[in-house]
Amino acid sequence: MKSDRSPGALRAVILAGGKGRRLAPYTAILPKPLMPIDDMPILEVVIRQLRCAGIWDITLAVGYLASLLEAYFGDGSKWGVHIHYSREETPLGTAGPLKLVSGLERTFLVMNGDLLTTLDYTAMTRFHREHGAVATVGLFDKEVEIDLGVIETDNDDRVTGYVEKPTLHYQVSMGVYVMESDVLRYVPTGKKFDLPDLVRALMADGLPVVGYRFKGHWLDIGRQEDYIRAVEMFERNRALFLPDEVSKWRGAR
Repeated sequence: MKSDRSPGALRAVILAGGKGRRLAPYTAILPKPLMPIDDMPILEVVIRQLRCAGIWDITLAVGYLASLLEAYFGDGSKWGVHIHYSREETPLGTAGPLKLVSGLERTFLVMNGDLLTTLDYTAMTRFHREHGAVATVGLFDKEVEIDLGVIETDNDDRVTGYVEKPTLHYQVSMGVYVMESDVLRYVPTGKKFDLPDLVRALMADGLPVVGYRFKGHWLDIGRQEDYIRAVEMFERNRALFLPDEVSKWRGAR
């Protein structure tokens, strides 16, 4: 299969090289992107979503247990995409692997390979271009429940506030970015470098970095409790995550 190299086409780089230590012992034998969500790996869900968004040209940045990912996904033809692989011999963080990917000469998407989300990649890319950004960070409103009473004190140790089991709200990175190829000059060669490091370097140089606020479903499977929630979420909302299945079912009737 030939990849789509038309000028406006978007490439995707999926980060799939980490060891996933927080999901041990499962990840002792499986790379985290191959963790099953119902009847398929989480990364297969991501790839099928990208295909629905018109993204056919996909690079998997692999390292840990790379041969298992290559054996499962092959060249991507099963899903109507073109998959190629970029292998890191030593851990390079989340941004370092971008330096190894050849042909990133236009706008590209970079994301983690363990995300369950209904994010509209087309809408995020359009937002990125409308804002003239060099990098766009996907943002999600995250609630964090504190299961303890939170005490506030002043400089004299007098209690000034007492909130029982508060819920805090934060804007967090979704692990999905749209970037221009210019950002690659900020990534060092052969050194560990993370995406937060890259974003800070871009901001320090005064380059336009924007945030894309997303209100739908989003969860990563980095922790065991989040993995369990992701399985439950997928089982309840499968048609939302994989609309291509609904289209095929209707077409077969």
